Amino acid sequence: MGQFIRQLTGVRFVAAFWVVLYHYQPALATAGVLFPLLHEVLRVGSLGVDLFFTLSGFILTHTYLTKLGPKVAGKSAGHFLWLRLARIYPVHFVMLNVAGLAVLAASLAGSGDARDRDWLNPISYIKQLLLIQEWGPDPSRGWNFVAWSLSMEWLAYLFFPLVALILWRVKDRLSAPALAVVAFLCLTPLLWIGFTRTNDPFLTQGWASSIRVLTEFISGAFVYLVVRKLTLESDPSRNVQRVALVMSWSIPLIIIVISIGLGNIGSLQFPGLPNEAPRLYVIIVPFLVAWIGALALTNRGPTSFLSTRQLVLGGFISYSLYMVHLVWFGLWRTGMSAVGITGGPIYLLGVIGLIVMAVALAYLMWRFVEEPAREWMRSKIGVKKLPVEEAAMGVDIDHTKSETTDTGATASEASAGETEAETTTHDDGAEAESVTRQADT
Repeated sequence: MGQFIRQLTGVRFVAAFWVVLYHYQPALATAGVLFPLLHEVLRVGSLGVDLFFTLSGFILTHTYLTKLGPKVAGKSAGHFLWLRLARIYPVHFVMLNVAGLAVLAASLAGSGDARDRDWLNPISYIKQLLLIQEWGPDPSRGWNFVAWSLSMEWLAYLFFPLVALILWRVKDRLSAPALAVVAFLCLTPLLWIGFTRTNDPFLTQGWASSIRVLTEFISGAFVYLVVRKLTLESDPSRNVQRVALVMSWSIPLIIIVISIGLGNIGSLQFPGLPNEAPRLYVIIVPFLVAWIGALALTNRGPTSFLSTRQLVLGGFISYSLYMVHLVWFGLWRTGMSAVGITGGPIYLLGVIGLIVMAVALAYLMWRFVEEPAREWMRSKIGVKKLPVEEAAMGVDIDHTKSETTDTGATASEASAGETEAETTTHDDGAEAESVTRQADT
């Protein structure tokens, strides 16, 4: 059952990078490389967050179903929530404060005035600290904007111990097709919002953010039950593997076609938001959900690419990439403006540097903040220190390694959930967030 963790870690990088390029569209356009077809695919890049929400539900169910599902257990639920915080909070705390300092620095550099930021106040800061800024019908975004998705992930984590109780009781009572139907029915509220609202381009009004994360998270959990059902006693049948292989190739192509089609229907565009997804783009979400299931059921096709050393490492740093890339973009724009570079070949080189440095900064954040802080927090509840991300793959970056945790499970089993996805998307218009991260996570 753990064979799919490696490729799904690679998916994390794909989702995170999709979000990064979504936010970097203005720079890509100025550099002259945002050609029409690429533009349509990047406009829906906020869906990288939706991919992470779904992946989070899938991996957490894989890791914690047998630990939380059989009965209500306060201690186990408490450990689960602490481990979730260990995954997301250290980087969030660092980037929350870096974002505030970045705004002040930009203001001093003459490219903005911190007093114009209505979110730069103690109440908003406290909401960010508590990860409740996105809760409710009127989200309060600001600071490091992409953290709105962390607020939503935290909400999903709080509900997960109860969700696990339900999942445990239906896992053996429903067939794989029935579980698949339930998985897609879970998305109905989100699809309804996406199809009926004409003035909510960022899906934030009237509890939309909460509906978005909970529907996708639970859908991902049921997709895991489908995969579990098909692989419980042995590898999936040849027919299942064939279908999964076809889906793993065809779904990305379908998503590209849908993105281009929606982007060229004038009546679906939001006025004044040329870089944002058109209306009805939520129709892509069920395909993302199905893609995760397909990738988990085959080791061929795109799975081979997603399982490469480079993509797996990219998956390790995906959360940090998601959290640093927007603040870094703001600093980059301030610097480019300060030196008067507004176009031409030098600007193109600057855009290349923007992307390369985003990845480099993400690696440094992962290596020196995310992992050390997470292991320190894990140690506070007696969890044995492990190279968690690497253990989730069963392979250390430097060497093959399999360890046993305190509970007797292998390291790869225990940390599959720790490599879950938290994703975040975007903000009120200029800033769209995305990425999720293996939740621990």
